[in-house]
Amino acid sequence: MRFGNLREIVDGFIRDGQTIAMEGFTHLIPFAAAHEIIRQGRRDLHLIRMTPDLVYDQMIGIGCARALTFSWGGNPGVGSLYRLRDAVEHDWPGPLEIHEHSHAGMAAAYTAGAARLPFGVLRGYAGTDLPGVNAQIRSVTCPYTGETLATVPALNPDVTILHAQTADRQGNVRIDGIVGAQKEAALAARTLLVTVEHVVDSIGAAMNAIVLPHWVVTAIAVVPRGAFPSYAHGHYARDNAFYLEWDTIARDRQTFARWMQQHVLDCRDHAEFLHTLEQQAA
Repeated sequence: MRFGNLREIVDGFIRDGQTIAMEGFTHLIPFAAAHEIIRQGRRDLHLIRMTPDLVYDQMIGIGCARALTFSWGGNPGVGSLYRLRDAVEHDWPGPLEIHEHSHAGMAAAYTAGAARLPFGVLRGYAGTDLPGVNAQIRSVTCPYTGETLATVPALNPDVTILHAQTADRQGNVRIDGIVGAQKEAALAARTLLVTVEHVVDSIGAAMNAIVLPHWVVTAIAVVPRGAFPSYAHGHYARDNAFYLEWDTIARDRQTFARWMQQHVLDCRDHAEFLHTLEQQAA
């Protein structure tokens, strides 16, 4: 495990063609890391996320992705992801292969990956149409009851990227608040990269907090407000106005491209990204 700045970590560990999971459920969405991947021009990525929202809309629209494995895609509380839709419906900026699951299917796939099993098992697809559009959803007969159960292939990302509130100086990472599949995605990955709000001497985890031990963490970058415009429990709130504004920004290809150039590509880092948003709001 090592500490470093985000630019160096992305340059050292993210390669074209990799399978990348970026998790965080409602909050702790790793926007800073995603933007750095965009700045460095990574391409041909297979993106994985339980709920691809704005962060993947941006990565897909800018041309980072060739495939998406997901369980729900939308702008939370607002509507569609127009860059994702444009890629699926019109191959812009390029074709996007999709593998759609339920939340339960994604959780089973991550859990299987974390356990180094070849597939996950669940009942969640019974009576649904998803097996008809996702050839990865198959079935197995239970050797004990004879019941037919759905299966999903294990997810083992080349790299999982998370944002968390805290790390200690040994590299142990603490996640507080609402959690989704962060722990499972972390343990399933070959490489785990984490951005955090701050580093402390003692992590002091409360009951039911998730602590990822330093031996599963590859590298950590300190990036204050690294989940913004999503929120970090105990640190800052979600920028609901941004999510509303994104609905307009993302609808039009040229408007989207101009926004990404000004607020992401022309920025040196996440701090400068935040500064451009503050200037725009002033």
